[in-house]
Amino acid sequence: MATLALHRFPPPTRFDRFRASPPPAIHLSLRSMPAATIPSLPTRRSVTVSMARTAVPATDRLVSALAYSLPFLDSLHYGRFLFARVPAAAAALAPILPLAAAYRSVPYAAFVAFFALYLGVVRNPSLSHYVRFNAMQAVVLDVLLALPALLQRVFGTPSRGVGFRVMEMGYHAIFAFSVACFLYALLSCVLGRTPHLPLVATAADRQL
Repeated sequence: MATLALHRFPPPTRFDRFRASPPPAIHLSLRSMPAATIPSLPTRRSVTVSMARTAVPATDRLVSALAYSLPFLDSLHYGRFLFARVPAAAAALAPILPLAAAYRSVPYAAFVAFFALYLGVVRNPSLSHYVRFNAMQAVVLDVLLALPALLQRVFGTPSRGVGFRVMEMGYHAIFAFSVACFLYALLSCVLGRTPHLPLVATAADRQL
């Protein structure tokens, strides 16, 4: 029986021995590796950004608010048709009408106030940028509001017809724009914020 068993199972060949041998085991240990070869994960750093708004001094806010009174006073004549048609609008501006009348009664008052604001405030490097920017906006706004009056002097004033109606509607729009800019700039200066007037802020920023 033993002889038969040996004949049934032949001896292993060379290839069978190669297959039967298991591959060598490779053991890696992180403890045996040097510290320089072990990659380290980047750690997150928490960055805290604090945005603190610097408070505008009260004097700067007062001077900036007063600067916008120049274009507002120079544009009151655009509201004469509105005052005639809506007496409530004239009553709302009644407290400042004596001041406006005294301002317009002085010869060359608008001319002197314009250059005093431009040379004394805008071109004054000792003042803050906040005051100078608001003063420059007031100067640009005053020039912008003076353009319709100059065009009216060149082309004349229509007394009736379609031209008079167009002029009246233009006066209403210009006065409404002036009042809106004045109230917005005044409120912003009181709160210590920087007003950015349409059609004015970009031109004012280029001059500084």
